[in-house]
Amino acid sequence: MTFLEIFIIGVGLAMDAFAVSLCKGLTTGKATVRQGITAGLWFGGFQALMPLIGYLLGCAFKDVIASVDHWIAFVLLMWIGINAIRSAREEESVDNRYDWRGMLPLAVATSIDALATGVMFSFMQVKIIPAVSCIGITTGILSYIGIQFGAYLGERFQKSAQIFGGLVLIFIAFKILFEHLGII
Repeated sequence: MTFLEIFIIGVGLAMDAFAVSLCKGLTTGKATVRQGITAGLWFGGFQALMPLIGYLLGCAFKDVIASVDHWIAFVLLMWIGINAIRSAREEESVDNRYDWRGMLPLAVATSIDALATGVMFSFMQVKIIPAVSCIGITTGILSYIGIQFGAYLGERFQKSAQIFGGLVLIFIAFKILFEHLGII
């Protein structure tokens, strides 16, 4: 998997955190640099940690399911992408705290899909440290931007960001499937 593909997956995975950051920025009013950095560290950290955990779990079971790995990657990415699009249609309330009680549940919730991506990475023999670093940094930067511009952009972009992220993941899912089937 190329760096560009991993970056695109990172952007797709970051859309939930970006959308939550936008909403937090919206409810914060004028966001401080500290609040942006806090959100970036929480969301980016968890987006890096979860695929690492998924990768380690995937490596433990790799020999058992190696013959169907491309189907697993396809199903996982489709599931993640469809859930991102579905969640864009639901109304969410955002906790306005930036302490661990306000950030931990959001960081975990927005990074669950990254766990499945880590499992997929283990089947595809992705170099995990560069991959999780890219995903974590991308998410951190987008979360910072989301906090800072949330008050200006308005709630209407939250749903668009999640839908875009879901569509990107679905596109990558089909690309992986078509590569393994020899279509592309």
